[in-house]
Amino acid sequence: MSDDKRNSTFGRGMSQVKMNRLGQTSPEEIAQNTNRISIVAPKRPSKEITSSQGNLDLEIERDIGGIGMGVLTDGTPYLNQRGLAALCGVQNAHIGTISSQWNEVDQKPRIAAIKSILAKAGFTAPTAHVEVPHAGKLHFCYPAEVCLAVLEYYAFDAGANCQPEARDNFRLLAGSKLREMIYSQVGYDPTGKNADRYRKWHERIELNRQSAPRGFFHVFNEAHTIIYELIQAGASIDEKFVVDISIGKHWSAFWDANKLANAYGERCRYPHRYPNDHPQAAASPEAWCYPLSALGFYRQWLQDTYIEGGKFSSYLDRKVKRGELPPSVAQLAISTLVPAQIEGPVA
Repeated sequence: MSDDKRNSTFGRGMSQVKMNRLGQTSPEEIAQNTNRISIVAPKRPSKEITSSQGNLDLEIERDIGGIGMGVLTDGTPYLNQRGLAALCGVQNAHIGTISSQWNEVDQKPRIAAIKSILAKAGFTAPTAHVEVPHAGKLHFCYPAEVCLAVLEYYAFDAGANCQPEARDNFRLLAGSKLREMIYSQVGYDPTGKNADRYRKWHERIELNRQSAPRGFFHVFNEAHTIIYELIQAGASIDEKFVVDISIGKHWSAFWDANKLANAYGERCRYPHRYPNDHPQAAASPEAWCYPLSALGFYRQWLQDTYIEGGKFSSYLDRKVKRGELPPSVAQLAISTLVPAQIEGPVA
């Protein structure tokens, strides 16, 4: 079966999220200017990727959209065979063949090319994958560095078998971005710096969970899914990153412009509290709360107008331009939230 037979499960989650949605250059625009993108991880002393570095186990494992990924006990992020195949836009069997041919004496051109790419990034690997027995099953774990080398091969070096999914995903995930994506998706913090990443959000929940009057809802409590996905993507939700303020301003303007009080009743003000380390706390702010009868309409507006209508991506774009949010985090947040809203129920 040829490499042209593609599995695009992973591509739907990542490569179809175009960079220009965040004000960045799109893959199509890049392709007009260059035939190859040379973005690799920072050079470091050669490191051998091997399963002989102790008895490795799975530290954490997740299935994200049908793609297996995780982190080994030594901190190595990995994809399973199906995940790497989907990332490259090829059949699983092609990735399995790479593994089986990795140490052949008569080295195939494909294997030699992938090993050369890996070496340029400062790595060697005696095997393409690490075999890890866990819960009575043998797991084939492809370390992130090997994944990137294989991805770059199918993006630019495979000749007639180059895959557009591989090219798009490489442009999104080159360098350290694949490692960051895996860590974010499985909720693993390699530095330990984000152990309390939910703390400030939880503090706000505790202060405001019952603050709206009976019969009303407020935007903060309705924004929890968005805030959670931002944290999972790696965003630091703190006093400088209050996405519900953005949502609240847009919804308030929409409420006034469309005279929704005539249909649902009058909204009212209520005290909205912030933790003491938030500058907003000094102002003792009040926020709007809205009749529960409008809740369904609000949720439809949040889906259609704020998330899918571009206001959410514009908000993240401003954060990226100010240096308050890495582009990869913004991309991951959008790719997680927007498809979930677009895809309808299965018939």
